Amino acid sequence: MAYDPDFGEWMREHFAALGQIEIKRMFGAGAVYAHGLIFALLDDGTVWLKADEINEPLLQAAGSRQFTYPTKGGETMSMAYWSLPETALDDPDEAVDWARRSIDAALRKAAAKKPRKPKAKP
Repeated sequence: MAYDPDFGEWMREHFAALGQIEIKRMFGAGAVYAHGLIFALLDDGTVWLKADEINEPLLQAAGSRQFTYPTKGGETMSMAYWSLPETALDDPDEAVDWARRSIDAALRKAAAKKPRKPKAKP
């Protein structure tokens, strides 16, 4: 995984209509945040958008590919991130539409998490 700060700046400009986003380095890649939640990853010149059961079929239909990586044991693992569709690379409005769907996916995932119970004090 590799994060290029110049690519991060392109992403900020391309997704400017989203308002404030934050990019932080994470495991050699860039994690893109909106509303305090990760909705995209930047790795080797690819924008990987968070997906769930609602927007994943839409990304598949648009020709996106799923983020996968090899494990040390030789298996291929996949994550719930899909590439920004090719048509959105030259169209900021379309890119922002896809990003908003991914932000919604991140919000749904956060809402579905059970709140942690505080540990009982001895």
